Formats: sequence, structure tokens, C-alpha cells
Amino acid sequence: MSVDTRPQQISSFGRARRSFREWRWQRPFWGGLWTLLAGFPIMYIPYQTMTLGDLHIRMATTAGAGSLIIGVLLVVLGLTLWFQQQSRIFAGVAAILLALVSLVVSNFGAFLVGFLLALVGGALGVSWAPGRPAAAAAARPQPEPAVSLSKDDNGATGATGATDGGHRAD
Repeated sequence: MSVDTRPQQISSFGRARRSFREWRWQRPFWGGLWTLLAGFPIMYIPYQTMTLGDLHIRMATTAGAGSLIIGVLLVVLGLTLWFQQQSRIFAGVAAILLALVSLVVSNFGAFLVGFLLALVGGALGVSWAPGRPAAAAAARPQPEPAVSLSKDDNGATGATGATDGGHRAD
């Protein structure tokens, strides 16, 4: 570092981006996002009315309330994955089960869009595991070397190792 080199000031955008990145790394962020996004098509599509020219097609089913409940639960499970990492396995399994139920209740899982998003989000939530802190990773014991020291017939210490199978070539 020379005399002319000055430390650059980090902008507020840079600080916000760094803090968001740290927040995101401490939780199953992508699983929560996909699960949260899965709830919206499942909630919205069964209540939508499509218009094709003069023809109005109402998508509402008799189980419209079930679609609304499934969609709201998926949004809540997505938020749970973000803010309650300890219950990530429960939230992930519940999201997968709700995705399967949405196939029957909510127009084939809102035309498979919400279904697929919920399946992937739930799987990411179940499979996510918190990382170890850097200090704990450095403090873990190192494996023993493959070469062992043993005494030969004359009492001298020599290395017998993994390369020759422990046999001496005398």
C-alpha cells in the first residue's frame, strides 16, 4: 500500500448490499423466496376471470376458499423459512405437502406454476443447513498423516508409509 492509496469510502448502498448478503447467507433464502412466490398464483388464478372476445371464462371452483388458504399458508411458510430458520424442515415439508394438495384443490396447482415453485422451495428449505463459523472450522482436529513412524531391527526410527504398503526393501 503506497502513500497515495486511500481507503475508499463505502457508500450506503454498498453497506446495505453487504448487510443483505450476510442476512441472506444465514437462512434458506432461495427456498423461502420460491415458496413465497408459489403462494401468489395459487391464490390468484382460481379467482381470475379470463375474457376471450365476448366469452368470459370464470376460473373459480367450489374449492376457491381452499386455494386461498393454501396460497396464504405457502406465503406464511416462505416467511417462516426466512425468519425462523430453526423450523426450516417443518416449513419445507409443509410446503411440499401443500404443493401436492394444490394439484387437486387449485386448478392443477395454479396450472403447475405454483406447484413447481412450492416443490422446489420446500426442497430447498429442507436441504439447507447452517454453515459453521470460521473459528469453529479452523479449530476442528486435523486428520493423522498416512505415514507412521516405527522402529526397525536396529532401534532406528524410520518412516514406513502408505506408498510401499509398509514393506521395506532391504
